[in-house]
Amino acid sequence: MSDFSKISLTGVHKSFGGKHVLAGVDLEIVTGESMVIIGGSGTGKSVLLKCILGLMKSDSGTILINGEPAASANRDAFLARFGMLFQGGALFDSLPVWQNVAFRLRQGKHRLSKSDARDLAILKLRRVGLMPEVADLFPAELSGGMQKRVGLARAIAAEPEIIFFDEPTTGLDPIMSGVINELIREIVVEMGATAMTITHDMSSVRAIADKVAMIHDGQVQWAGPIDDMNQSDDPYLDQFINARADGPIEGVR
Repeated sequence: MSDFSKISLTGVHKSFGGKHVLAGVDLEIVTGESMVIIGGSGTGKSVLLKCILGLMKSDSGTILINGEPAASANRDAFLARFGMLFQGGALFDSLPVWQNVAFRLRQGKHRLSKSDARDLAILKLRRVGLMPEVADLFPAELSGGMQKRVGLARAIAAEPEIIFFDEPTTGLDPIMSGVINELIREIVVEMGATAMTITHDMSSVRAIADKVAMIHDGQVQWAGPIDDMNQSDDPYLDQFINARADGPIEGVR
């Protein structure tokens, strides 16, 4: 493992019954890097993310965060390192926007007062392009794009060192997808955070990735800098990024 590694995975396996979802994943994400994980549906991208977070226990292999085993870390301190933008937003319907954004800030080590938490939530909402009056609305009163921005504001509210983005542009039109991609890229660079994104959207890959890793058959099929992706001679990667029906990836017809 490099001295600069934020996340290091070695030989990670995870099976469900007889189905081997992760079959020996090796991957390294460098501090301050934006890594995007691509691959077809059911290839284990979300399972990999959940194993890193400890929401699922891998069957074997090693997961290190800052060089330390994730499995033996104090859970509260461990999770405090992470921010997360969920695929569906996952906002609390019964809470106004500012309380969604400030949810973590009112818990655990932060324990901000209500007024301080609200002020910080408004600051983060401004960072993602939302005006202060949005703070007192409820999620149901927002468009899909606005909900995604609120989710992004919540992900960065506690200044995490690692941020996960799970299909950040799902359900958005191309223009709003571009806006969210630009925001993600700006914020990750601004914060100096390490980012890991799961997406099928190749426009997102090209907009936010420093490096790309493709998962196929439970392993990393290809990994490298975004600038090398289009010149790769890997047939699996070529078929996926160019959306070709013909190629070595089975089950696309």
